[in-house]
Amino acid sequence: MNANNEIYAIKRVSLDKTDAETMSGYMNEIGLLKRLEGNNRIIQLFDSEVKAGPGGTKGHLMLVMECGEVDLAKLLQEQQKEPMNMVWISYYWQQMLQAVHVIHEEKIVHSDLKPANFVLVRGQLKLIDFGIANAIANDTTNIQRDHQIGTVNYMSPEAIELPDGMRRLKVGRASDVWSLGCILYQMVYGHPPFQHLSVYQKMKAIPDLAHVIEYPDYSVPTVVNKAGERKKLEHLKRPVRADIIKGIKSCLMRNSKERATIPELLEQEWLAMKEPEVPPAKPRLAQDETIINPYYMKQLLEYGIKLGQQAQSGEIDQEYLAKEAERLVAELKALES
Repeated sequence: MNANNEIYAIKRVSLDKTDAETMSGYMNEIGLLKRLEGNNRIIQLFDSEVKAGPGGTKGHLMLVMECGEVDLAKLLQEQQKEPMNMVWISYYWQQMLQAVHVIHEEKIVHSDLKPANFVLVRGQLKLIDFGIANAIANDTTNIQRDHQIGTVNYMSPEAIELPDGMRRLKVGRASDVWSLGCILYQMVYGHPPFQHLSVYQKMKAIPDLAHVIEYPDYSVPTVVNKAGERKKLEHLKRPVRADIIKGIKSCLMRNSKERATIPELLEQEWLAMKEPEVPPAKPRLAQDETIINPYYMKQLLEYGIKLGQQAQSGEIDQEYLAKEAERLVAELKALES
């Protein structure tokens, strides 16, 4: 706690069993946090120090950071018991997009976006944990890796290795967009899109074009009972707007080039809680009804007057008039359809 009664968080990492690659990751995180210093969507690092241990041991890495009250994973755990709240979803989704947009503008790919890596600090969502983030070199779109990293539920298709393990993996900004799409799916439906599968099945299904991701029309809250079983609260289900499903799909395109960018996601209308435009419904008509415009009405009146004159003079009979009326109605319906 400082002089203004603000609480700081201290991250203490033991270095005794840390290899060179892991230590490089810690230094990478410190460097990125310093580079992003002052941005209100990124957790703030105030100080860092390596403290040597006794007897020649490696000691500890100490980081003094902003203190988060709760992470998004815990918020989602509570929210999944409640009816879908679009105000809640749009509020935090926008803040997540803003945070990831900041690092993408700095040519940084996070690579491990998941709910636990967003924390609330004084009511505002901030991005944390840059241990495996990488800077994109030379303003190119992708970075290449030798090893698969990330959390499986939120891992993009391009981040998953082929069985031979020999392929260098191209992971760019679009990979973070996929992970965000999985989080948005979870915010709407209460679980990530591949949660029902085993780890092995997930690794097969995520890059598989033939595996169809389900987008239910309704969001149904769930609770976990004492036996660890999930129970759906059907009486609290809510319909999911088509434009929100379209927004999730724009993130979960298996071809990374087809995914929406962060600026495009920020411009989607549902985010501003605008109601989708609904075309005016056509009036419902009975079987023997139709709609005519003034032009056809004028023609109909003129023809009707002519028929009336002919009927009065005896040129045509009532049966002819009835058949002619049926023919006119049929023609008008054909014109209106």
